[in-house]
Amino acid sequence: MDGPKLETIRIEVPAMKPESFLAQTLAGKTAIALPYTLRNGTRVQVMDEGVIRFEPRDSAHRKLDLVISAGVHGNETAPVELLDRLIGEVLSGRLKVRARVLCVFGNIEALRRGVRFVERDMNRLFCRLPDSHDGAEARRATMLEMQLARFFARAMQDGKPRLHYDLHTAIHGSLIEKFAIYPVPPEGKAFDREQIARLARAGVSAVLLQSARAPTFSYFSSQHCDAVSFTIELGRARPFGQNQGVDLSAMQRYLEQLIEGHLPAGGKGEAPTVYRVSREVMKRSAAFELKIDGRTDNFTPLPQGMLLAADEGGECRVDEADARIVFPNPEVEIGQRAGLIVVPEHAGA
Repeated sequence: MDGPKLETIRIEVPAMKPESFLAQTLAGKTAIALPYTLRNGTRVQVMDEGVIRFEPRDSAHRKLDLVISAGVHGNETAPVELLDRLIGEVLSGRLKVRARVLCVFGNIEALRRGVRFVERDMNRLFCRLPDSHDGAEARRATMLEMQLARFFARAMQDGKPRLHYDLHTAIHGSLIEKFAIYPVPPEGKAFDREQIARLARAGVSAVLLQSARAPTFSYFSSQHCDAVSFTIELGRARPFGQNQGVDLSAMQRYLEQLIEGHLPAGGKGEAPTVYRVSREVMKRSAAFELKIDGRTDNFTPLPQGMLLAADEGGECRVDEADARIVFPNPEVEIGQRAGLIVVPEHAGA
């Protein structure tokens, strides 16, 4: 259940100095609070630190429920600034809410420090059982799972489309600047080609189809909330205030359309190129060696037959034709992926 209906609750917001929701969050000024209603009828509630929910006046006739998350990695600031702009547009009344929308800033402490993570990579801490020894980031991931499950429960009950866009930037360069990772769908379901085509409207040039489970935020919402979800990479990680060269205007317009309750049909212009994940390159021991520079650009071609990695128990050679490397990173924890080998979808089909 999603709590009591809020149609009769109306609290006028007192005048205050303009301070963004992100600024309030980083200053420790956001926590669960009573709901209130904007002058245009949009219902607002802060659900937890850095988590805010919007509902339209006529919630029963909405067309979709939407989650937008950013900052699961604290040094990936361009999408965090984008999400803060969207929240500000809603709170000011300039953006009319006609969908249920949950906005999430992920790793608050890492955002405050300007680091990717504090103790452990949060985007490897979803889809797991909580443990008494969990650190702050693992506990935060569990709380975010609870927020999404609660939010999407209403949509599942009402039979509304469920969308989740988890916004990121890459830790190094990419031959394709803006691309998405589509988690493997729940058993019995297929990748939604219309949803892939729509991403062209958001400026996304390529989509990777995952082939296995993953401990990521988008995989959680796909598997446990039956949502169409994507991890979306939007350029390169930079500190706050240094994202002037990152053009997120197409993504902003696309998300504004969704917030306003529109489900755009198909793509605009050329559809994203579709790749499939052929294999994950796993780091299984401290002896792991990645045979290419860990700063190699995403989508760099890999010659067939090359030695890509070595570890205890064997080598990883590139067997695939027309293969590329995505997310090369030998510094991950043991047991995590150190890269993805991807191929165009038609290859080997």
